[in-house]
Amino acid sequence: MTDVSYQTLTHNGLWKNNPALVQLLGLCPLLAVSASVVNSLGLAAATMFVLITSNISVALIRNVVSDTVRLPAFVMIIAAAVTAIELLMQAYTYELYQILGIFLPLITTNCVILGRADAFASKNPLLPSAYDGFIMAVGFGAVLVVLGAIRELLGTGGLFANMHLLFGESARAWQITLIDDYQSFLLAILPPGAFIVAGLLIAVKNQIDARAKRLAAQNAAEIVVGAKRVRVTGKIS
Repeated sequence: MTDVSYQTLTHNGLWKNNPALVQLLGLCPLLAVSASVVNSLGLAAATMFVLITSNISVALIRNVVSDTVRLPAFVMIIAAAVTAIELLMQAYTYELYQILGIFLPLITTNCVILGRADAFASKNPLLPSAYDGFIMAVGFGAVLVVLGAIRELLGTGGLFANMHLLFGESARAWQITLIDDYQSFLLAILPPGAFIVAGLLIAVKNQIDARAKRLAAQNAAEIVVGAKRVRVTGKIS
């Protein structure tokens, strides 16, 4: 692929081909970790690091790796990036690293990352590949954070609890209590709640897309009806 539109990449990553809402990739960590905003942000940041790093590395070696060892090479690159982000989180956000647990090393098998490496980075130059990794990670992370915010709000009546695990002690004051004396809604922070909220988000996106298509069809019909036929007579020299 030689001609890459960054506008198309942005639209695909954030909406049209969103990894979580459209491709339905990476659902295991998406549903398991998104019980709060801070957990979602932690996994989103780790996924972004791995996506960008792996896409850049694959783009750099795409012309020197044969097809027979392509996928094993991609997996090794992704595993190395995951190891790097694990070590960084152990050093700087150890408590959050423990909370995320097994879902950090499982990023290695996340279909979002391997899919972008094989489908895009292996066929495109460095800069478009890096941008594709970044924008796909933003789309995936946005769904993670929205899902985490909804579940945290429904489950606890507040938002941004334990943000100090990611941003340091100064972030303890970021916590917001929206409903005093809130009776915890346990379902929202359990795995069934994750499935329900994720399903609702997918349904909302589908409704928005369907409405946009209807409006586009109506506009096209109005243009056709309102068009006038022009008759040209005489000679044109």
